[in-house]
Amino acid sequence: MTSQPDETGKPAEEQINPTLKLALEIGPIILFILSYNFGDRLIEAFNLGEPFTRPIFLATAVIMIATLISIAVSWSVTRTLPAMPIVTAVVVSIFGGLTLYLQDDTFIKLKPTIINTLFGVTLISGMLMGRSFLKVVMGPAFELDQEGWNKLTWRWGFFFLFLAVVNEVVWRNFSEAFWVGFKFWGMSGLTMAFVACQLPMMMKHSPDQQED
Repeated sequence: MTSQPDETGKPAEEQINPTLKLALEIGPIILFILSYNFGDRLIEAFNLGEPFTRPIFLATAVIMIATLISIAVSWSVTRTLPAMPIVTAVVVSIFGGLTLYLQDDTFIKLKPTIINTLFGVTLISGMLMGRSFLKVVMGPAFELDQEGWNKLTWRWGFFFLFLAVVNEVVWRNFSEAFWVGFKFWGMSGLTMAFVACQLPMMMKHSPDQQED
């Protein structure tokens, strides 16, 4: 039995509170930062041994668990699993597992590079084949004409690759603590600035704006 559509025309199980959605998206990274910053105290307080010999390893385990919980909660509320969170969860699990098993933090630091590269290459490859994968993922949330979707997809594709390069530069040239902080504040700031720069183009290619 399917639920009745709400006023937006979408089935009720696909709706999710915006606050909860935001918490599910940024919650794991915030817990990662907190568990890293308080890692030494937590390791000492709970007398943690292998593989939690350093805060980065404890934070890695925390983000792995938090990401899986986020996916589970999202599924329980919406009964759908978008592709991007699934890819993120898989990469976090693989690279986080390697980090803990090999006791090598290189793998968790490579995770943002791998994820952003996958997203960027996927979007650009889709455009080269004449298909906007961004429209497939975000189509229900935004109304743009085809030219608008094409422009936005190209831009997001190259922006993801840019983020991959930035992550490589930061983790290879700065301290671990700086990379942990940049992982949230720096990446979030760059992403918000990028999104803000896309708004004029999106308004220009919105069907409602064109009618006006």
